[in-house]
Amino acid sequence: MKYPEIENYILLKNGSVREEKAEWDAILFKVFDKMFVMIGQDGKGHDIITVKCDIAFGELLRKQYRSVFPGYYMNKQHWNSVYLSDCDVPFEVLCEMIDDSYRLIVASLKKSYKDQL
Repeated sequence: MKYPEIENYILLKNGSVREEKAEWDAILFKVFDKMFVMIGQDGKGHDIITVKCDIAFGELLRKQYRSVFPGYYMNKQHWNSVYLSDCDVPFEVLCEMIDDSYRLIVASLKKSYKDQL
């Protein structure tokens, strides 16, 4: 993993599981089989992280940082990707994005799964 500090932060999330998706050449992070982070590459081989964001928060980030763009191969309204090489997004903001993604995915879980967290 090229970005161990990001992976370590993600794995601190309660119930977070790391899964390699060989056919996508990506690493997925899930909670109860629902993905909340993907780390991989875009079609040009640039390293990216993709997270789900509140729509307004995602739009704000896209305007504020050149490294943030609509989710690569994802729903462009709800998911955002960030170029990790030459990234202008501070680590703290990236952590906020990961937190938001985790919160949104956990909110969509069945009550029995939420109770286990």
